[in-house]
Amino acid sequence: MMETKTGIVLREIGRRPGLQDIEVTVEGQVGRAVAYEGYSGLVQAGDQVLLNTTAASLNLGSGGRDFVIVNLSRPKMELTGSGHIMKMRYTPGQIRVLSVEEEDSPYHQLMKSIDDLAGTPVLVGTLHSMVAPLCACLALKNRKVAYVMTDAASLPASWSATIYQLKELGLLTGVVTAGNAWGGDIEAVNIFSGLLAAYGVWKPDIILVAMGPGIVGTGTKWGFTGIEQGTILNAVDTLGGIPVAVPRISFADSRARHCGISHHTLTVLNEVCKVRVHLPLPALPGAAGIFLERQVAEHDLQSKHHLEYLDGQLVDKALEFYQLKTTTMGRGKDEDYEFFLALGAAAELSCREELGPA
Repeated sequence: MMETKTGIVLREIGRRPGLQDIEVTVEGQVGRAVAYEGYSGLVQAGDQVLLNTTAASLNLGSGGRDFVIVNLSRPKMELTGSGHIMKMRYTPGQIRVLSVEEEDSPYHQLMKSIDDLAGTPVLVGTLHSMVAPLCACLALKNRKVAYVMTDAASLPASWSATIYQLKELGLLTGVVTAGNAWGGDIEAVNIFSGLLAAYGVWKPDIILVAMGPGIVGTGTKWGFTGIEQGTILNAVDTLGGIPVAVPRISFADSRARHCGISHHTLTVLNEVCKVRVHLPLPALPGAAGIFLERQVAEHDLQSKHHLEYLDGQLVDKALEFYQLKTTTMGRGKDEDYEFFLALGAAAELSCREELGPA
């Protein structure tokens, strides 16, 4: 079930393409809400709006905001744009998009003929907080990057301030929203066609795949949306790309299951991913390095995948050069350095000219 309340728009706080950040009053309380241009349309001060207040009432993290369902002051909206593919299908919120594969798409003929990534390296991550550091590292190495955003977390691409910032800085060539994710430069109906579209339309040096903000986890082995990493790595291999698994590593997370190589990464690489992939790991000194090596041995990762240790310090130069201040789970580079070093290592490896199949 969802919780809904009516509110009055007080003012616009900010705006980026596809998203309006607003201040509202609800039952005498002033708070913030979001209106998606492609869903409810933009609103203005004085409008009465129906809000989905579920996430805020549950005190959720990155998605804990009120969202405009409909502008009650102007409830009628005209159908605009083109396309016949629906996303968020069979819900009251379903929206029409022009998918890259359909007949009306300017890329329809391309999508009919393309079925190979031609050895393009594909970095597959599990957290949206990986996207900015990876893009910065790749840009510093003069690599052209296309990003495929999956539907394992937030669905609207405009929810990500990161995507907007990276495009403004010229660190991203284009964004494909795959599955029920929507709002990218290109829409695709699944991860396979999303990967092929990213390659065929933009001819990037490297493709990056990760969900939007808001991974779902339950503290159980199989109950997390980052498990998609395994099936995406399989898809990359099927399509003739070079799969590179971006590991989730931390020594700052208080949860034991995420200490060192996260249980998410271990589950994916041991049991979900059925192909041999590149697995870059940061070369860590002291006890942290010993801990990683023990995990690698315990899970026999060395024999299952092509494992390589790199220093990962490219991430320091990249974040400083582009003046990016990114966090993961609320922690910055100084608080969770190993997480960021793992991203630097992944970027370093994927940029190798001679990188071949694992």
